[in-house]
Amino acid sequence: MLRLTPFHYQRIEQAKTLSIEYGGSESNVAASLAQLGTAVNYVSRVPDNSFGLSALACMEGWGVNTQHCIYGGDRLGIYFVETGAGRRNSKVIYDRTGSSMYHLSPGMINWATIFKDAQWFHWSGITPSISQSAANACKEAVLAAREAGLMISCDLNYRSKLWKYGVHPDKIMPELIQDCDVISGDEDVLDTYFKIKSNNRKDAFEKLQNRFPNAKFISFTEREGLSATHNTYQGYLFHDNHIYESKKHDIPDIIDRLGTGDAFIAGLIHKLHGANQYKEEIQLCIDFATAVAVHKHYVAGDINIVSKEEVESLMAGNTGAKVRR
Repeated sequence: MLRLTPFHYQRIEQAKTLSIEYGGSESNVAASLAQLGTAVNYVSRVPDNSFGLSALACMEGWGVNTQHCIYGGDRLGIYFVETGAGRRNSKVIYDRTGSSMYHLSPGMINWATIFKDAQWFHWSGITPSISQSAANACKEAVLAAREAGLMISCDLNYRSKLWKYGVHPDKIMPELIQDCDVISGDEDVLDTYFKIKSNNRKDAFEKLQNRFPNAKFISFTEREGLSATHNTYQGYLFHDNHIYESKKHDIPDIIDRLGTGDAFIAGLIHKLHGANQYKEEIQLCIDFATAVAVHKHYVAGDINIVSKEEVESLMAGNTGAKVRR
């Protein structure tokens, strides 16, 4: 998508100029994975115009392969970000109706060819929220990935402002999630998507696992918002009936919290891919994923500009106080 942001913490009503960037849930994940050293292909539909070409060039600039993207439609989806500060919340306005992805439908993308040499497929709950045809195309992709024997992950990513085409998400998401090996998201969306009510975190994990027995890993993140620019952040990973948790990170002086969930799932995929099923390795997966997300809070824009060495430095306790010379 095209992301437009007012400068200097301005409100949209004040803005005379807007910063142009590109981003989106799956694209953010792809860019982070590539920077962490995982070979990744990004699959999308963009218009054959300057914005579509620039969006793909942005992805390629971060080391992402875009050869399987297709062209079509008249416009790229847009979203406006009003960056919050202190006690003023951030705000997002979407403009995606009629975009190239809004009109994506089954049969447009040759998933069998794309998945021929792939190992992992990731999608987010934002794609099926755009339109019924996009939801149908997402289902086609998940079924093709399962048929090809890929690991499948999903970030639940509930966006109330996008589910506007007349179908409640609890009629769409369960069927898509049932084939996933890795489910990630926030605990508070379980009722909206799956009508799951829980008494505590372990109860939530167990009920989600029982509902979707194919899931090998389930992850939640927990954020405490002290202000728009000061949060705490912690990650949890449920595997083999055990909860692994990261340390709680204190995150003052936040620059941009958008894209942090995408950074988290990118870190999780990077570490889970090829990880052994030992407790020490599983613990490392959640510690690493959480640190990737923490780093994103200090990077402006959608994409987490990050290296594996920077993540490992943060995990080792580096507070950022020293200048790296």
